Amino acid sequence: MQKTNLQHYLHLHFLVFIWGFTAILGALISIDAIPLVWYRMLFAVVIVFIYFLLRRKSLKVAPKDLLKFFFGGVVIAVHWIAFFAAIKVANISVALVTMSTGALFTSIIEPIFFKRKLNFTEIFFGLIVISGLYLIFNFEGNFGLGILYALVASFLSALFSVYNGLLVRKHDAEVISFYQLGFGVLFITIFILFTSGFSVEDFSLTTSDLFYLLILSSICTAYAFIVSVKIMKYLTPYTVMLTINLEPVYGIILAVIIFGEKEQMSPQFYIGALIILSTVIVNGLLKNKKSV
Repeated sequence: MQKTNLQHYLHLHFLVFIWGFTAILGALISIDAIPLVWYRMLFAVVIVFIYFLLRRKSLKVAPKDLLKFFFGGVVIAVHWIAFFAAIKVANISVALVTMSTGALFTSIIEPIFFKRKLNFTEIFFGLIVISGLYLIFNFEGNFGLGILYALVASFLSALFSVYNGLLVRKHDAEVISFYQLGFGVLFITIFILFTSGFSVEDFSLTTSDLFYLLILSSICTAYAFIVSVKIMKYLTPYTVMLTINLEPVYGIILAVIIFGEKEQMSPQFYIGALIILSTVIVNGLLKNKKSV
């Protein structure tokens, strides 16, 4: 591996570590999922806007594309709400492992968007993932609601990735990110206004909440997105995919270190987690072998 690629590979591992740390921050921040995501997207869109100003890049897009960006913004907003809700009602380990089912959802959604035939190998691996998830659910039934939230988040994550796979063909990825973050904030704002309304109790931040939110919005959202786009120009999709699969591993290890007994699960949980993660990695290996 050339020195340049090694630097990008190490940088990618740092990004995956950051993404795994996102779940930790979600557990550390005391406010509920909806206000948490509202703050995250609001701070992130401001940071990305400053980035555009400093780089003197244009944000001009055709009016017809705004609706496409709005849909993506709603999807990612609801995804993050479901993800952080899963952490709040269950724990980090359950949320991250359940999110690994995204490969199954992608194998179903991608053929619809890209108009290709279903890959039955992917469906087969998806069924194995379900068996691992069933094993977890069977022995960790008290986390049922958290698993449900995480499944919703996983589905929306797959939908968002596939949908953006179409948008990025015609639009700059950073422009897409700015508008989707902005529309996500707008969507959540409207939702709050028509439901519970903004209240001091729900949106009040402690000093530590504000500190963690700034890290979440700047490093884990704005920075990670911009840098990940650049790294993908230097590394193969297989390398990126395989490394990203380490996110639950990093996240769970961090959670056990930071939160201790709260994150310690039954042996059956870890067996189910191993089934899910191994299946995702083997699927990636087979895909890479076919593409060589």
